[in-house]
Amino acid sequence: MCLAVPGKLVAAEEIAGIRMGRVKFGGVFRQTYLDFVPEAEIGDYVLVHVGFAISRIDEEEARRTYRMLEEIGALQKELGEANSPST
Repeated sequence: MCLAVPGKLVAAEEIAGIRMGRVKFGGVFRQTYLDFVPEAEIGDYVLVHVGFAISRIDEEEARRTYRMLEEIGALQKELGEANSPST
């Protein structure tokens, strides 16, 4: 099962014409493509599916969704090991 996981955009830059961001999911950080959400700014929460931010969401919805994913055990599968090195 593939899910969109909410995370907080903590950095953004353009690399070779592609907008990339660093998104924080709890204690895990991942590089994410931001071209589908050009309006996303640092500090915004985005839903990320297979490395692509697909929409912006408000902080309350992000926290609620994140908690629900943790409760059903889906978060660990989507993010992998929390202690693994992340870029």
